[in-house]
Amino acid sequence: MTDPSGQPGTSGGANSVNKPTIIAILYISSFLFGITGIVGLVLGYVWRNEVRGSWEESHMTYLIRTFWIGFILSVISVPLMFLLIGFPLLLAAMVQLVVRSVFSLTRAQKQEPMPDPETLLW
Repeated sequence: MTDPSGQPGTSGGANSVNKPTIIAILYISSFLFGITGIVGLVLGYVWRNEVRGSWEESHMTYLIRTFWIGFILSVISVPLMFLLIGFPLLLAAMVQLVVRSVFSLTRAQKQEPMPDPETLLW
């Protein structure tokens, strides 16, 4: 967690459950329970105003963009499946979602901000 001065990484605990961690876990679990990705997106938008000015704000931007990038890639890949191009594109969308979620998850556990929350890659 953070100390009263707002400095990240001073808790000393091994694993902390914070808002970006919850959203990243919801995104990853959406492969088993499809609705959790949407729940993560809604929580990201709701919590975005609560974390303004903290290290978590960059995670919210990053995770919200992660959802929308994955969603757009998935929507594009479905009609392209008739041309067999959609299958690798859908796989790429799934890999992208997992990699970005894990990247955010690891940085959230260290309570570090995302270096470039508006990137399209990782």
